[in-house]
Amino acid sequence: MGTSPRTDRHRRAVLRTDGYVPLREYAVIGDGRTAALVASDGSLDWLGLPDLDSPAVFGAVLGADRGGRFLLQPAVPYRSERRYLPGTNVLETTFATAHGTVRVTDALTLHDEAALAPIRELQRRIDGISGAVPVRWSVQPRFGYGTRTTRLAWRAGVPVATAGSDALAVCAWEAGEPRCEADAINGSFLTAPGGSALIAMPFAHQEPLVLPARAECDVRLERTCAAWRRWADDRLYTGRWHQAVMRSLLTLKLLVFAPSGAVAAAVTTSLPEHIGGERNWDYRFSWVRDSAFTLAAFLQLGCPAEARAYFWWLMHASQLTHPRLQVLYQLNGGAHTTEQVLPWEGYRGSSPVRIGNAAAGQVQLDTYGELMQTAWLYAQAAGRLDADVARRLAELADLVCTVWQRPDSGIWEVRSAPRHFTQSKMMCWVALDRAAHLAERRLVPDRHLARWRSAREEIATFIETRCVSPRRNCYVRSAGSEDLDAAVLLGHLYGYDGDVQRMEATITAVGLELRHGPFVDRYSGEDGLSGPEGAFLACSFWLAESFARTGRLALATELMDDLVRLANDVGLYSEEIDPVTGDFLGNLPQGLSHLALISAACAINAAGKEAGG
Repeated sequence: MGTSPRTDRHRRAVLRTDGYVPLREYAVIGDGRTAALVASDGSLDWLGLPDLDSPAVFGAVLGADRGGRFLLQPAVPYRSERRYLPGTNVLETTFATAHGTVRVTDALTLHDEAALAPIRELQRRIDGISGAVPVRWSVQPRFGYGTRTTRLAWRAGVPVATAGSDALAVCAWEAGEPRCEADAINGSFLTAPGGSALIAMPFAHQEPLVLPARAECDVRLERTCAAWRRWADDRLYTGRWHQAVMRSLLTLKLLVFAPSGAVAAAVTTSLPEHIGGERNWDYRFSWVRDSAFTLAAFLQLGCPAEARAYFWWLMHASQLTHPRLQVLYQLNGGAHTTEQVLPWEGYRGSSPVRIGNAAAGQVQLDTYGELMQTAWLYAQAAGRLDADVARRLAELADLVCTVWQRPDSGIWEVRSAPRHFTQSKMMCWVALDRAAHLAERRLVPDRHLARWRSAREEIATFIETRCVSPRRNCYVRSAGSEDLDAAVLLGHLYGYDGDVQRMEATITAVGLELRHGPFVDRYSGEDGLSGPEGAFLACSFWLAESFARTGRLALATELMDDLVRLANDVGLYSEEIDPVTGDFLGNLPQGLSHLALISAACAINAAGKEAGG
């Protein structure tokens, strides 16, 4: 089936094209409130403050000239390699030069109990390993996506950048004397073996700016590493692909917005699905589409606190639009997601750069099945449901009985005319099936149980008569179509009780017609948007899991091995990959890619145990 692109994990020099690095070169750090992208050349190119979905202060990944960055690198030619400190989301990059070697440790520190700790704090520690390496650094803040005027001043001998009620300081120890030059705070210094420099960037929003002492920063970094390790040590996974699963789980934890329990789809907005194309979307929201995978991952891998917090966030957010479900919600549970366009060039000229997401206004019927599956998983784990939640779930099932016959925009949020998408119908079936099971267990009101069962059978009849290719005897993308859709695999994974041979034929057809090596396209046919896209990584993992669940364990394992090798050097995945070049495409790190990896790994390991492997 072809070979997988391999990432060079050894020391390498990274060249920028028109100011941009390949997306594979980014790692992510975070603190449960926000997250940053750090390139392998030492440039921090994305950071929203104070929160993950706040306007970017550093946005060079989308606007090399006007987005702003925090650059920290040797001032001489170098090669770099990096890793996450084991069991953490703290990044370590080692730069090797002809003059010597220097190591940079990057972290967004976790908030401690100190009364005067900054609300957000970025730390970049520089340790001299050998020789004397000249290092340069430059902090170039651009508040409000660069729309606000940045003012530089000094407070207690520390350079501070402000815009309105936002402020950040650049506290440097053993890192040279900071200089305020034009719209940047710059510095340079020479490392020595055993020497340690630190640049800390505390941030404040609508409150006083805290200027920490170095000793406080050092303690906070140690506590941050320890907290990550404690969390990772408590997780439950011992199967194959352990390293990939644990890195995916740590990445998922980074996407959890701690104040609410929501899980963001990605850290970024508008990274393109095709270089130079228009498929650029804001993914700093939480999609109902991801909910069942998210809760399953938390429950399978021993994260009960995260599972509870996420479920209750989902119940709170969906209550705002009840009984109608919105496709996505804000991380604080809000429903307002107006889409706007920034006057930036976009990553490598890929515009428009969008903030907000108009998909929130679409009708996507699959969301009802995903939410009900999530509730089913939660109820199984908890043994009960809150009375108000149970009532709302019953009302949701009542709504599905009336809306399932409508066309919709489907899981892929196409911007063409609505259709009767097969996966949407299957998930409506799942919604009513789970509602019926909950009612049978007296976990939700059962007054309309007969209606739910009847509608469930009507949906199955529609799927089996109108969403099938007579020629191939497989499920197709939409009623009356001959196109294929990898999302139909989700019907299988969520337990749609259709024709077994037909579903197996669908899995085979997806593998033959949409798969190219380890890559799987989302669908065949048009979608109302111009330009091509890369292969959607989650679909590849869904296919691997489908192979495992239908007894094709060798195929599943082989595909999974190939997919694990597609991660970048620190184990992250984007939304898509270019099958020809292996380049990352789309927003990153992509939560659904990592969720699909976890789900597939767990399913393949379980299938192997059942087979006696």
